[in-house]
Amino acid sequence: MSAINPAPGIPGLIESPEEAEYELRAAEGSVWTGTRLAIGIVAFAFAGLAFAYFYLRSANNDQSWRPHGVTAPTDIGTSIVALTIAAGALALLGNVRLRRGLRADWQVAGWTVVATGLLVVALQIWELTRLRFFPGSSGYASCFIGWAAMNIALVLGATYWIETLLARGLRLRRALVEEGATPAALSAERLFRANAEGCTLFWGFTAAVAAFFWLLFYIF
Repeated sequence: MSAINPAPGIPGLIESPEEAEYELRAAEGSVWTGTRLAIGIVAFAFAGLAFAYFYLRSANNDQSWRPHGVTAPTDIGTSIVALTIAAGALALLGNVRLRRGLRADWQVAGWTVVATGLLVVALQIWELTRLRFFPGSSGYASCFIGWAAMNIALVLGATYWIETLLARGLRLRRALVEEGATPAALSAERLFRANAEGCTLFWGFTAAVAAFFWLLFYIF
């Protein structure tokens, strides 16, 4: 017969190891599902922007899509997408190191991603002050302003996610050192790693979005 343990935080209630494992797997599944739902929701938002871009560009009523071939500053835009892709790649590398148990490497990579994400947001805001067109002056201008605002929100969200994981990782590491590998600590570690996997996937999605819209607004 399996041993039973008191349920943490609930006096008088006991649960078997099988029940605890089931609850932990359910929590990990929730993280997996929630990450992909978040990506799907954001993808639909950017899909609406892409639809507006292609519709207005193909309609080009009165040649008002992009008068005089005006384009946002390409050097700043290229820097933004390059840094975003670098942050996504660094998040992936850090997660690979975390899987191997190299938590310090993941911490270094994570804080670098946070700094890079904040730099991307700062560059995006600075770019908006250097535009050669006004919002609403053309179809291109309207779509670009919409993308810039959405990109700021997306990168800030991804940066906030990994920053909270870094803070949680520091607390978890301290708990593991002070309390040892208790069942509660090991469960928290598994959920932490599931969150790290989800955050890495979200950063990869963020980098893909940046590359796609860079092609639309700066190249084509």
